Amino acid sequence: MTLLPAASALLPVDMQCAFDGPSWPRRWNRALDHNGLRLLDAWRRSGRPVIHVRHDSTGPASTLRPGQPGNRFREGFEPLDGEALVSKSVNSAFIGTDLDLRLRRLKIERVVVFGISTDMCVSTTVRTGANLGWPITLVTDACDCFELPDGRGGTIPAEQVHAVHVATLGYEFCEVTTTDGLIESL
Repeated sequence: MTLLPAASALLPVDMQCAFDGPSWPRRWNRALDHNGLRLLDAWRRSGRPVIHVRHDSTGPASTLRPGQPGNRFREGFEPLDGEALVSKSVNSAFIGTDLDLRLRRLKIERVVVFGISTDMCVSTTVRTGANLGWPITLVTDACDCFELPDGRGGTIPAEQVHAVHVATLGYEFCEVTTTDGLIESL
């Protein structure tokens, strides 16, 4: 990976407690929090902006609804003073929010994304951002996703869901790297 421009923004997507609840399927990446916290720490030390993304579900029974314990950020992923927060109610952090405007006002040259879930909110944010013209980097080992039903009575393992989505995103929408690769590029 090449050196990141100083005008890069980090988007931790939906790093929330709900995803540890029993209502969610099996996840695969046991290193998610470790990698995400390493990335967030290095990013903060570099002085680049962080814009946290939180899913505030409008579904009355959702574990991600504001006021529910699952809506809280995972330990260590809470925004610090001066760090922005974008609240969304759909998959993409760009839809129905001021994220695009915030990035433009900060004169951002590259957006770096990680979080939960690779195939849903992370992917949709990456795809929308790329379609809006943002150069994007995805930190793959700081992402996680869930196993999914295959529509025929079986299950697609979370690792496979992740791998296919990373391949698609890397082929068409973004640069792909690891936590170590991203930290080295700072």
